[in-house]
Amino acid sequence: MSKKDKTEQEDIQDPKVKPEEEPATEAEAAAEVDETAELRQLLAEAEAEAATNLDGWQRAQAEFVNFRKRVERDQARMYEDTAARVIKRILPVLDDLNRAMPDRPTEGEAGEWANGIELVARKLQGVLESEGVSVMKVEGEMFDPNLHEAISQEESPDHESGQIIEVIQQGYMIGDRVLRAALVRVAA
Repeated sequence: MSKKDKTEQEDIQDPKVKPEEEPATEAEAAAEVDETAELRQLLAEAEAEAATNLDGWQRAQAEFVNFRKRVERDQARMYEDTAARVIKRILPVLDDLNRAMPDRPTEGEAGEWANGIELVARKLQGVLESEGVSVMKVEGEMFDPNLHEAISQEESPDHESGQIIEVIQQGYMIGDRVLRAALVRVAA
């Protein structure tokens, strides 16, 4: 091999063989430390921003869930209020039918007709029950101004003071709300 070939061969290095690294100077080492500190600071800032974004996203999700629940609750309340307004207008009809039942004829064509009217009253009561309306059972109970409306107070040896003697007009509940207070006579 000629001298020229040897020189060319020395210039071409094997890619597997790494050239020896020169020792870093103090300035280069300080620059690397500064760069590492800067990268760590950027990483800490990015992590803080990610945590802030995650927190904001979680809060937005919670607010959305609360909003959806509030809308559903408001819609249910609006349905109940609408149903209550319609049912309040029907209750006097049911009252009239119930007041007519004790005096109804029992024989002949009039008796059959009265049985039909009684069936209509029971169907109406069934419809109201299917809508969550229930009759208050108040006779003999203690007077509660949240559920009852007293129209008179009477002396009664058979009842204690504040006890309901007689129901003048039935009270109704829809769910756990008073639809119409019961009109009652109370013992003094």
